[in-house]
Amino acid sequence: LESTIHQRARDIITAAHGELDFVDLVADLPVWTLAHIMGVPASDRRLLYDWASRVIGYQDAEYADLSTAGDLSPIGRQAVRQRPPTTLRPDGRPMNPRSKAALTDMFAYAHALADAKRKNPGDDVMSRMLSGGLSDAEFENMFFLFAVAGNETLRNGIPGGLLTLLEHPTEFKRLRDDSSLLDSAINEMLRYWPPVMDFRRTATQDVELGSQPIHTGDKVVVYHASANRDETVFSDPDTFDITRSPNDHVSFGFGPHYCLGAHLARVQMRAVFRELLPLHIEQTGPPARLASNFQNGLKHLPVHLTRR
Repeated sequence: LESTIHQRARDIITAAHGELDFVDLVADLPVWTLAHIMGVPASDRRLLYDWASRVIGYQDAEYADLSTAGDLSPIGRQAVRQRPPTTLRPDGRPMNPRSKAALTDMFAYAHALADAKRKNPGDDVMSRMLSGGLSDAEFENMFFLFAVAGNETLRNGIPGGLLTLLEHPTEFKRLRDDSSLLDSAINEMLRYWPPVMDFRRTATQDVELGSQPIHTGDKVVVYHASANRDETVFSDPDTFDITRSPNDHVSFGFGPHYCLGAHLARVQMRAVFRELLPLHIEQTGPPARLASNFQNGLKHLPVHLTRR
């Protein structure tokens, strides 16, 4: 899988030159990777992109109704027809964009794909999961997690990493001069530009944290963006240092909630940035940020690429 990801990244970057939107350029890599892992037909992979945009970007007009999927498979076409005609509830308030009601088409597709995999299993994670006796609820949660969490985070993390390097040219040159620092640099990109800014949990018992009493049932928000700049953990936390070690960032979470796809995310970031290092990259305009208090997202990053 790692070799196919590297080849895909190489194909994407090799074909790129001149003035372009870097966000658009690299957006297909996480979608392609997830489709490959999940056994989603190539014709349907942009559905994963569109669903993630609706879930994560519902507060941003450019993302809320995004529809980029083209020539779909029969199950893809059938699922699209089940998309809710409105994202408003009967009382006029907006639906929860992560609810089954708002994602009727995604869950319809998930079950149709599952039926196809049960009849004709393939060498993919979806087929293996289904053979393990998952309940419908477990399967739906896993499909949602793969389609959204494994997609949108990298779609933002890779452009965010490049923007950070462009804003720190000395560190970018340092990385170009010594590509053995790539893994360390990726960790620092993730610390400095966490794709997920915060996450909410529910306390299951009374506890005191930092002299603050938290009661059973309280909602607690963990701010990754703040934790990654914790001056009690990181020396010079606001400095971008590609050699930082140790680098105990929490962009992938921690403990039992550690990100299932952390290794896969690093593989994809490594594949892209390895191909970018030999290029001359110039930012040609301001980045456009996603309207979100959850994802640290970039919608557009205009750059000019040339071979060095």
